[in-house]
Amino acid sequence: MKKYFFLVLLCSFFSCEKKENTHELISSNFTNGVSELIHEVDQLKLLVASDAKLSTIQNQFLKARNSYKKLEWMSEYYYPTVSKSINGPAIPEFEENDGITVPPEGLQVVEEFLFPKYDVATKSDLEMEIGVLRSNLNRLQKVSEKTTLADTYIFDALRLSVFRMITLGITGFDSPVALHSIPEAKVVLESIAQTVALYKNKIDKESFQALTTTLSQGKKYLGTHTNFNAFDRAYFIKNIANPLSKQLYQCQKNALISFAKETRGLKTTAQTLFDKEAFDIEAFNGFPDYKTTPEKIALGKKLFNDPILSGNNTRSCASCHHSDIAFTDGLEQTISLDGKTKVKRNTPTLMNIAFQRAFFYDSKVSYLEDQAVAVITNEIEMHGSLEKSVKALQKDKKYVAEFKKAFPKNEINEFGIKNALASYVRSLSKYNSKFDEYMRDEVQFSSDEKAGFNLFAGKAKCATCHFIPLTNGTVPPNFMKTESEILGVPNRHNYLDADLGKYELTQAEIHRNSFKTPTIRNIELTAPYMHNGVFKTLEEVIDFYNKGGGIGLGFKVPNQTLPEDPLLLSEKEKKQLIAFMKTLTDTKS
Repeated sequence: MKKYFFLVLLCSFFSCEKKENTHELISSNFTNGVSELIHEVDQLKLLVASDAKLSTIQNQFLKARNSYKKLEWMSEYYYPTVSKSINGPAIPEFEENDGITVPPEGLQVVEEFLFPKYDVATKSDLEMEIGVLRSNLNRLQKVSEKTTLADTYIFDALRLSVFRMITLGITGFDSPVALHSIPEAKVVLESIAQTVALYKNKIDKESFQALTTTLSQGKKYLGTHTNFNAFDRAYFIKNIANPLSKQLYQCQKNALISFAKETRGLKTTAQTLFDKEAFDIEAFNGFPDYKTTPEKIALGKKLFNDPILSGNNTRSCASCHHSDIAFTDGLEQTISLDGKTKVKRNTPTLMNIAFQRAFFYDSKVSYLEDQAVAVITNEIEMHGSLEKSVKALQKDKKYVAEFKKAFPKNEINEFGIKNALASYVRSLSKYNSKFDEYMRDEVQFSSDEKAGFNLFAGKAKCATCHFIPLTNGTVPPNFMKTESEILGVPNRHNYLDADLGKYELTQAEIHRNSFKTPTIRNIELTAPYMHNGVFKTLEEVIDFYNKGGGIGLGFKVPNQTLPEDPLLLSEKEKKQLIAFMKTLTDTKS
């Protein structure tokens, strides 16, 4: 018995020692990687200071970006705040709590100085930005000194790095000017391969071989297909990235490594971004104790179609959100409750909007419950009152019974009304379009549809704002923030539209003419387009983007976040882009 106990203890010791060694090696690789990145940035600083040739400076910058990409899987997961300072978008942010605008910093800011060409007159500003970057790398070095690693989170981080590569990497989001995204994706795969190799003895041979084969195929494909515009993203995602994230999941499962328990928008158990149940609707719900149920959905649907919630009992939510056209109304702006004037903005679709962190064009509320209240109580939309609605509903025996089913512990109250409505709207998010089925290998695309997707996620730069797979502005892979953009949208008279958007709420100059990036699911059904309904067709929308937005039309939009350079799309490419966008239509109930 003592001998048996000793053997168990010995095995346990070596098992712990092996795990410790694995974690130590990962930490060591990361530490060495940070040192390498610091070295590359220091070299860049020296080259700029000595006025080296532009090509030499640019190449050194790309080396520095590659060095960051080696670290990205771990840096973004364990140190997201510092990582954002190192490789966040080159646009300012407004801190709502403090009421201040924070300028951008990091690699993407430096990139804009150096690409496509470098103006020596900006040298001092460039040197300052490199200095800021260097300081943030010191922060990364410091915060990483006492990190405790765990297998669960290492594998979680690796799968998220694949999702990040699909959504923010190969689309050009985080290398928007240099368009160095494809070579960087190869570095990401090399980094994943280096890390999983440390788990070779813990993963069954068959699973490990499948994973390493996919990684090798991916590195080879990325190494031989480096042209940003010509890159076949559809092929890469379906044949490399999706299998890779599935295999990482399978290796983790087979190695008996637990999955992260936290609740988040993209489930910790999602094998790919395109799984039918990849997203957790409840993670976007601000009221976790009030989960969506079939009873709430049924009640919400009835309330949605009942004018009892309006002030004069003549208008329901369905009056402006028609189910046959993806819950829009087909108008530039709908008619107000008085039957004479118009509401301020176009009626947005309600389908597939639940996976967002902000609602309304100006992002004024964060939850669907609050959106419902804002519409019901708006004087020109429904001019209702939840307090009065409660009293009216309490007099209806059928509603009393249905509320009891949906909320067994409560009487009819104001929260129940808005939670039921929100539950119904959440149920309208299904992700079963042809695009979703294509990514799950259930159907095939036509050649034009496939070319259109590659344009959407590449040359046309649509996916840098309408992130795949949700195609809205909720930023992957964490899906914790929904973005707004300044496009410079014209009015019907071809002047810059006077609607100030989010600026009316924040009074921050960076939000002047800023509007939430909406979902483009079901876009073929939701014309007219933009916050003011100015564009009647998808062809008009694409022409607007192709010209470079408002600046391209000659408007003064100094804070425009849409790149002002023309996209140079051919007529054929425009048609292919539309062919793809039509695959985003949900065809099933």
